[in-house]
Amino acid sequence: MRLPPYSTYKPSGVEWLGEVPADWDVVPVKRQYFVQLGKMLQSRPNATGDQRVRYLKARNVQWFKIDLSKVDLMYASITEQDQYGVKAGDLLVCEGGEGGRCALVDNMRDNSPCIIQNALHRVRPHIVSGDEPVRNDYLQFILSAVSSLGWFDALNDKATIAHFTAEKFGALPIPMPSLAEQTSIVRYLDHATDQIERYIRAKEKLIALLEEQKQVMIHDAVTGRIDVRTGKPYPAYKLSGVEYLGEIPNEWNACTLQRLIIDRCDGPFGSGLKSSHYTDKGIRVIRLQNIRHGEFDASDAAYISTDHYATLGDHSVEESDVLIAGLGDSNHPAGRACVAPASIVPAMVKADCFRFRLKRDDVEPRFLAFQLTATASAVAGLLSTGATRQRVNLQSTSSRVVGIPPLHDQVRITSYVIAKSQHIHTVQNAARKEISLIREYRTRLIADVVTGKLDVREAAANLPELNAIADGGDEEISTESDSQQSNTTLHNEAPPTTPGVGS
Repeated sequence: MRLPPYSTYKPSGVEWLGEVPADWDVVPVKRQYFVQLGKMLQSRPNATGDQRVRYLKARNVQWFKIDLSKVDLMYASITEQDQYGVKAGDLLVCEGGEGGRCALVDNMRDNSPCIIQNALHRVRPHIVSGDEPVRNDYLQFILSAVSSLGWFDALNDKATIAHFTAEKFGALPIPMPSLAEQTSIVRYLDHATDQIERYIRAKEKLIALLEEQKQVMIHDAVTGRIDVRTGKPYPAYKLSGVEYLGEIPNEWNACTLQRLIIDRCDGPFGSGLKSSHYTDKGIRVIRLQNIRHGEFDASDAAYISTDHYATLGDHSVEESDVLIAGLGDSNHPAGRACVAPASIVPAMVKADCFRFRLKRDDVEPRFLAFQLTATASAVAGLLSTGATRQRVNLQSTSSRVVGIPPLHDQVRITSYVIAKSQHIHTVQNAARKEISLIREYRTRLIADVVTGKLDVREAAANLPELNAIADGGDEEISTESDSQQSNTTLHNEAPPTTPGVGS
């Protein structure tokens, strides 16, 4: 069943709404909702009897999600808790930053007090004589549509920081169908967004599993666990002499990185190179964020002038040099490596970035970078000197043992890894594109439904009971997890389990 339009429409008198169904009203938010701005609290008690409470800030409110992973604790009086407290069913709306961003409080997990900062509005329905009750979850979808249609940009002055003030919020005209129709709209959109979120999560899981598969493939190929010619282990192995490399094929040699290079260097430490030295062009400065897992990340480029570079000594980088990160963490381990592309030359390394220039008759740079990255996590644990972050120095990196097959086998393994990785990237990118499209579709669907372009009453009545998405213990109040996307009209079918969602 495709979603039909309403039978008759009337002008709304509101630019972002256009025409609305003939039996809908258009009213300002303040007519149906009570908007309360939060309060700035202190980290110390101001008076006897003040209690420590959870303190929600704008950063805790994302589109359709309240994130409790990091919540400050402040002191508030009983009166302040009564006036600015939060309970299940409240709608929290950002006043500053991305003004209008909002999330519904579904439950608080416990009864401990919680107060909102003065960068947030707390919204509750109130009954005006002669008017029907209204729903906060309906208003949440309305504000999502206002954002996707770009109307917050027109309301908020962005000369400094965009503020969606209580006055602007209260005066915002919104479409107001009957309570029964609000309930149908919320029921339909809850179901549709639930199905879409499940689809997104499945695609995100696929991307993560493919990434794991890629890393295992690379590790097994460049450490000799499999022979890329057969897809099976090599016929015979020998000990490499180091735990992180383990056994290597008989025809491979174990040697230190130092034996494979003609030159090495670290970046300049201290005041020789600071961010204040950066310019718009000149000598490219290679930083830790540019050294990814076997790949060079060309984004986030920094440069220094040729004159200043001349004062620093030789920290030069040439095409095909191997670049190694001396600093890392659990996600980006110290010791990971990549190969310098020709496009960045002339270039130099920054502090905690090492440059190794190889004996090209002995070693293929990309093979070495892949192997260094594949074993980086294990090596960092053994060689790291950092008390908090992983840190390895140039000397210990030079003494790192690697397994080196004959050069022609290095080239074969490298080609295999690149081809397999490109195929996995293609599948991952296709999944990411699907996620982007379905998010855009959801944005358009919400806007079309809450502005009355599509009639969901019959579809909502035929829906099965909504099953909540299992969050697996996420520190969140509600279920949706993505930021609101820009408004894009799509002609793409969404998951078929939601009636009319392909309209």
